[in-house]
Amino acid sequence: METKSATLKNSTITFVDEGEGKPIVLLHGFCGSSAYWSEVIPVISKNYRVIAPDLPGHGGSTTALKNYSISDMAEMIKEFLDKLNLGKVTMFGHSLGGYITLAYAEKYSDTLNGFSLVHSTAFPDSEEAKKGRSTNIDKVKNEGIKTLIDGLVPKLFSPDHLEEQYIESAKQIGYRTPSEGAIHTLSAMRDRPDRNSVLESTSLPVLLIAGEQDQIIPVEKTFSVSKANIKQTIIKDSGHMSMYEQPGELISVIKDFMENM
Repeated sequence: METKSATLKNSTITFVDEGEGKPIVLLHGFCGSSAYWSEVIPVISKNYRVIAPDLPGHGGSTTALKNYSISDMAEMIKEFLDKLNLGKVTMFGHSLGGYITLAYAEKYSDTLNGFSLVHSTAFPDSEEAKKGRSTNIDKVKNEGIKTLIDGLVPKLFSPDHLEEQYIESAKQIGYRTPSEGAIHTLSAMRDRPDRNSVLESTSLPVLLIAGEQDQIIPVEKTFSVSKANIKQTIIKDSGHMSMYEQPGELISVIKDFMENM
């Protein structure tokens, strides 16, 4: 997949842009990149235009901003999408990407056809999780990104998949995350507000995707709001990373949502 780049006011965003048709935006998780979607994009882009950016401070994307929030990251994604003149998009946010998707939907719902949280949640961090974010900030500052990634990545996958080769792929993507980007993003995730009100108030089609064996965000944290316009789907035999663990099932769920919106 060819990588392109867009220069914004305070950042440069590298991204993949494949296919034609209704635009789909894929936002990856913490210490990931557009490469997280490498199994998904070639299939989905046969029917849709798929845009997958590296989030600010991740992959090849840079930003001059310091101490940015999840809302700031959503603003940068809005500026990036405006540059592409896409019109309305459907946004799928994995984990951190889901937090950004909710912040985006809160402010820019008129630019969305619908949105999805993929192994993500509208809840804020618990007090325990906030302490964990702060500990990880210190870890990156004192020991570097590799130590963080080596501890984090195995937890992202179902315990049944720990021998799989794709875990090494996820680690290699994580190692390329700039330390400064990881530190600022950990702070942004720790300090994000509760956004269940976005799910409660939206009239847009919403897809909530949970992994049956997700050790990071359990099913009930993803399925926080039940309404007629919100579809809830569990991907079996998957942890936090269905794009690696069950890509065929994830693709099927995305396609079904797009076709029935």
